[in-house]
Amino acid sequence: MATAVVAQSQDPSQPHYDVKLFNRWTFEDVQVNDISLSDYIGVQAAKHATYVPHTAGRYSVKRFRKAQCPIVERLTNSLMMHGRNNGKKLMAVRIVKHAMEIIHLLTDQNPIQVIVDAVINSGPREDATRIGSAGVVRRQAVDISPLRRVNQAIYLITTGARESAFRNIKTIAECLADELINAAKGSSNR
Repeated sequence: MATAVVAQSQDPSQPHYDVKLFNRWTFEDVQVNDISLSDYIGVQAAKHATYVPHTAGRYSVKRFRKAQCPIVERLTNSLMMHGRNNGKKLMAVRIVKHAMEIIHLLTDQNPIQVIVDAVINSGPREDATRIGSAGVVRRQAVDISPLRRVNQAIYLITTGARESAFRNIKTIAECLADELINAAKGSSNR
């Protein structure tokens, strides 16, 4: 009679998740350093761990449900902009995978942590809104909600990568990796 040996985790009170993004990068050691954005950046190992950033979730059905979408999948979805790229999610997943491998080679860090730091650093904290009526309009400075900060950060990162890859010898994955690394460091290198 053969007995099965069961591997136990180090701490029995903490569950151990073996789900790794692209079977390489773990979600467990990823930290969101900005407390205001911690509810809106989906990287918790228990809820947002996926093998591939393609969950086919219905995140636009309700108002704030996209905050529960994993942050890597939101980055992937944001790459599918402009008419010729609409619906090509597998291509966007491949681009994100190559970019994460480049980030890992250049920085020797978990690429998910680099993405989280880039989103935190590149989201604007303040904006201007239009105040006034009857044709007299003036601009008023206002704070930005955390969800809009995350949305704007993802949009700005992917737009910058798309524009820098256009008519350039560098691939979009290389440009996205450069954009994420520079945003995570707080650098404005081109």
